Amino acid sequence: MNILDYRKEFPLLTQERTVYLDSAATSQRPQCVLDAERDFYLNHNANPLRGFYPLSVEATEIYEAARETVRAFLHAETAEEIIFTRNTTEGINLVAYSYGLNRLKAGDEILVSIMEHHSNLLPWQMVSRETGAILKFIECAPDGHLNLESIAEQITERTKLVAVTQVSNVLGIVNPVKEIAALAHEKGAVILVDGAQSTPHMEVNVQELGVDFFAFSGHKLFGPMGIGVLYGRRELLEEMPPFLSGGEMIEYVTRESATFAELPHKFEAGTVNAAGAAGLAEAIRFIRRVGYPAMEEQERKLTEHVMRGMRELPHVHVLGSEKPEEHTGIVTFTIDQVHPHDVSEILCADGISVRAGHHCAQPLLKFLGVNSTTRASFMFYNTMQEADRLLESVAKVRERMGYGR
Repeated sequence: MNILDYRKEFPLLTQERTVYLDSAATSQRPQCVLDAERDFYLNHNANPLRGFYPLSVEATEIYEAARETVRAFLHAETAEEIIFTRNTTEGINLVAYSYGLNRLKAGDEILVSIMEHHSNLLPWQMVSRETGAILKFIECAPDGHLNLESIAEQITERTKLVAVTQVSNVLGIVNPVKEIAALAHEKGAVILVDGAQSTPHMEVNVQELGVDFFAFSGHKLFGPMGIGVLYGRRELLEEMPPFLSGGEMIEYVTRESATFAELPHKFEAGTVNAAGAAGLAEAIRFIRRVGYPAMEEQERKLTEHVMRGMRELPHVHVLGSEKPEEHTGIVTFTIDQVHPHDVSEILCADGISVRAGHHCAQPLLKFLGVNSTTRASFMFYNTMQEADRLLESVAKVRERMGYGR
């Protein structure tokens, strides 16, 4: 089956309303995912985990089957290590509040990379303020690469937590999280990995990587919005207090106190997003059907084509590595004398949807010497014709702004 035959399964893409190049923000959804979420509400809608009547049992079975699907997807050891959240941001905050605030103290060190999305920076700024722990940064080279020798020197006995993204949402660079995890563990630190940009594009094995926490969002990998996942090593999760309190995360409640539920439910307070979990499980099955190797090959071809074309355009500068295979489908660029918002508006007028701004990574952009950029992010369902349309539009931006060619 041709990789682009799967494009037909995405209802919005078949409408040809836009050249959609903002998949790093959120992916489009195939019909099977939309059907899975709809089927839950049509045929199985009840509150999971709370009733003994058949409909509630069905809802519970669907929800817990989705958890097992995610466990297999991440190659986690047990389903109890899979916590359903709303998104990556909530998963990281869960660790910051439940682990960070309770385990870190004044003088301890938190190490984050300069390329983190704000969602993997602000929670650690909060932990630093509240506990007196010192927040330190792993710098990167201009092309995004991290230096493992420098990281080894930065991680000391004072380092208690390392937080790093697996794939940069600005540069697309893949970070060596397995090696960083090993360095962290040598000094007794734990590592949290932001997998929001990696899971849509590559196989992830949390046990092989050796990570302690791993968070991702369903909506970036063809699943519904409002459902995400936090993986955590069981021994760590068992020691952590609940992040939120309320219904379902308890075993027994008195006037004065409460006994909390076992994993994973002590971290899933309130009515859960069972329909979203069903949609996420279907998205994972869809990825298995297409296959990461075929997806990666198509995305590499598109990235290579666009980067080659942009190199030929004067005044256009691509951020990050010169190697297309190190961009994970992300091409972030600037055009001399043209603000990225203007670039985005001109492309929009040509029917092309891209992202412009700081991409929730302001420290990285400041480090790179730019205030904002334009980002085109490709998914396997994009075509070479769409890539050509992007290049044609970018080539005319300066002229349309009155600067000439």
